[in-house]
Amino acid sequence: MQVNGKQYSLSKLNVHTVQDLIQYFHLSADRVAVEKNGEIVPKKNYVSEPLQENDKIEIIHFVGGG
Repeated sequence: MQVNGKQYSLSKLNVHTVQDLIQYFHLSADRVAVEKNGEIVPKKNYVSEPLQENDKIEIIHFVGGG
């Protein structure tokens, strides 16, 4: 699986869903947008959206500023 351009092994990460991946990277689901294979994943689907070894994931992390 590719995440933000870097290769990862699903079995080594022990993640199965988009939500698992967000938690693996210690991110807050409220502050990210996730694209899987060119399609935006709705936040309501993070818990149920499965990941596969050939997926390409982009995670955009929003940071507050002032």
